[in-house]
Amino acid sequence: MELFAIALMNVEESYVRSLSAQVKQALQHLHIAQNGLTATYTWSETRAFIYVEAEAGSVIHDPHIHEVQVRACLAEVLASHIVADKESNILRNLITKDFKYEKQSDIESIEGYCKQSLTQESELEGLPLMNSSPSRLRRMGLLKEQINALLEENPQISLDGFLKFRIQEYREELREIAEYAIDEFMMDRQYQEFISLLQYFVYIQEAKIPAAHLIHKGGHEFVILNDRMELIDANEFDASFRMEMLEKDINFEDMIVSTLITVSPANIYIHTRDPELTIIKTIGQIFEDRTSVCSYCRTCDLYLGDAKKQDQLSP
Repeated sequence: MELFAIALMNVEESYVRSLSAQVKQALQHLHIAQNGLTATYTWSETRAFIYVEAEAGSVIHDPHIHEVQVRACLAEVLASHIVADKESNILRNLITKDFKYEKQSDIESIEGYCKQSLTQESELEGLPLMNSSPSRLRRMGLLKEQINALLEENPQISLDGFLKFRIQEYREELREIAEYAIDEFMMDRQYQEFISLLQYFVYIQEAKIPAAHLIHKGGHEFVILNDRMELIDANEFDASFRMEMLEKDINFEDMIVSTLITVSPANIYIHTRDPELTIIKTIGQIFEDRTSVCSYCRTCDLYLGDAKKQDQLSP
């Protein structure tokens, strides 16, 4: 006896066979006595059907018994399938059609940011729809609820029709994720373009002093010394570039970078216990082979303390 049917359009037989097997396996895990449930399929090049059936004589043969469990099981399988196999295509369509991105490298970069958001289990600022539960579970919950309601109305579901007309709330969540990813992509692009501009400016600028020592005392506390280990006063140098740069809305300690560019040292020695800090990496990007990072020299011990003693005091 046929209980439910899934209609599929223009798909390969291997795809139908795989989805049918997933449905069948899920049905076998239902805790129903004398479980006579099975899944079969028919396929042609233009249309295919997956049938959820109850064998004659099984308890489920009564259509009113355990129908809720079977429907919920099918909704679970289809929701999981959509998130795993269809979601990336839905996102790509949003990126290319709704947001009009055409360049393949841009699309792939935005998809990368989307993937980070889709797997993010903590709250993300600007994505309220993702805050109440882990992202994947929430999206699956939205789909399961919609599929279950649709199967309650009609035991036959068209997967293509469902994806086209019945997933507005789910699609809106993906759209917000795509918007967030595009914002991140644009910010990163602007940042990289600005870094490239600074690299060029450093490249064409002659060195004004032989060396500068950037002392990172911790957190956001920095000191810049010259080669004689004296404090550098950037006001003694041409400040035109520094003042222009301070007008930029750049998300890093631009005062440090602008000072270093203004005094233009031939070599920059960075003394820090935290070489992975964003500003340290940014300076390395801008000044490239002019920089060297140190954490255990005499200057480090003088300004940052004895690293070995600090390690011994650490819990």
